[in-house]
Amino acid sequence: MELLEPALRTYPWGSRTMLADLRGTASPAPSPEAELWFGAHPAAPSTIGSRGLDAIIADDPRTALGQRVADKFDEHLPFLLKLLAAGAPLSLQAHPSKAQAVEGFRSEEAAGIDLHDPRRNYKDPNHKPELIVALTQFKALAGFRPYARTARLLDALGSPLLSRYTSMVDPSEEEASLRALFTTLISLPRKASNLLIDETVNRARTLLENPDEAGGAGVEPWMVEVLTMFLELAAAYPGDIGALAALLLNYFTLEPGEALYLDAGQLHAYQSGLGVEIMANSDNVLRGGLTSKHVDVPELVRVLKFEALESPRAKTRAADGGAVGEEFVLPIEDFRLSRYALGEGAELAVESDGPAIVLCTSGEAVGRGAAGEELTLRPGQAAWVPASDARVVFTAEGADGAELFLASV
Repeated sequence: MELLEPALRTYPWGSRTMLADLRGTASPAPSPEAELWFGAHPAAPSTIGSRGLDAIIADDPRTALGQRVADKFDEHLPFLLKLLAAGAPLSLQAHPSKAQAVEGFRSEEAAGIDLHDPRRNYKDPNHKPELIVALTQFKALAGFRPYARTARLLDALGSPLLSRYTSMVDPSEEEASLRALFTTLISLPRKASNLLIDETVNRARTLLENPDEAGGAGVEPWMVEVLTMFLELAAAYPGDIGALAALLLNYFTLEPGEALYLDAGQLHAYQSGLGVEIMANSDNVLRGGLTSKHVDVPELVRVLKFEALESPRAKTRAADGGAVGEEFVLPIEDFRLSRYALGEGAELAVESDGPAIVLCTSGEAVGRGAAGEELTLRPGQAAWVPASDARVVFTAEGADGAELFLASV
């Protein structure tokens, strides 16, 4: 068991206060702090002392990962744990499947595109299913909304220009309708997209100010949230067709402890809030808008799943570890994540034949190993527990207890 120093990522959409306040560092920070990476991704590995976790694992993968994990995942840590602070909306994006990532990575390597080239889509040959757990209220666009509901929203807007495109789809063929409408909107020439965005913005403002002017069956309560979000995106990203495409997606507000799981090919854009995120060990992102970064619409459309996603909210079950906690139920083998709210003196036992990372998000906890070693974790700090550590017990200290997240395989 050792203290794991995270890699800080300073993307423009980050927050100057969320991570700083959590960790007790100077707030506001000098620049936006977007993510803290706890893991072994070669682009930004966490460190133990002065060494990267990726190098430590490579030196002795079976000690670090255990035989089972080392064999199954080719001697690599299969997950990446993050603290994510969205002070502004993230890009409209999706991630490839494993097969798509292998193909895309091989193709870009063969084409000689440098890993740091902004045109590069595939930074590694891995998929990137992900889970986000809210620490504060967290807002997100996630997955295509069932088309019947979207049709009611577009009818309420009553945009003549938008109706030109919606009239071409067959609502009885949901997947085909979503594919046709999204692909058409995201591919519009600049002049046509600007006209469409401007008209839709005007119609949305009118509807929010005068709901009686709605077409169709009128303005439903959920539509108010969606249209407000759309206007915020259109103002933040003028002329970006991604704001209009966002009208096709589910809009969620998560309260602390609630979570969303997104598989490969599911379109999403986190809007605001602080959360714990875990994913397969990948940095592959295909963007479709709401960003100044590289956008590759044809490649995004190629990997997207166009079936409607009724609800990506993750379910939970009782967690292991000898403490009261919950494990998020996931359909993949690359990672597991459990959340524990420990009262003063309560214990979490970590014992597995694989690696684990224990992240503290509130309070204070002391980890004690079988050899008597101790490590204190405070908010924003994490411990690396290699497979060779037979048993480590974390005890909540102080009247406020501690909140811990356990990432494992």
